[in-house]
Amino acid sequence: MNETDARAAVFAALHEIAPDVEPDDLDPSARLRQDLELDSLDFLRLLEVLAGSTGVSTPEDDYRDLTTVQSLVDYIAKRG
Repeated sequence: MNETDARAAVFAALHEIAPDVEPDDLDPSARLRQDLELDSLDFLRLLEVLAGSTGVSTPEDDYRDLTTVQSLVDYIAKRG
């Protein structure tokens, strides 16, 4: 999966999980938990939605590396 497709998938998933997050205003360096205020359940749901839309499942050991919107886009692009 290329970065453009990964970004679209991440933005769509974020909008589903956090409807108040506007994709047009989303900064790639935004931190998922702190800046977007995703709690642990929101984060897990985000990964579930992404797994459903991209086929990329994320092992728990990788969670610590997924801190920003861009790190999530890169992760999906690399594995998708």
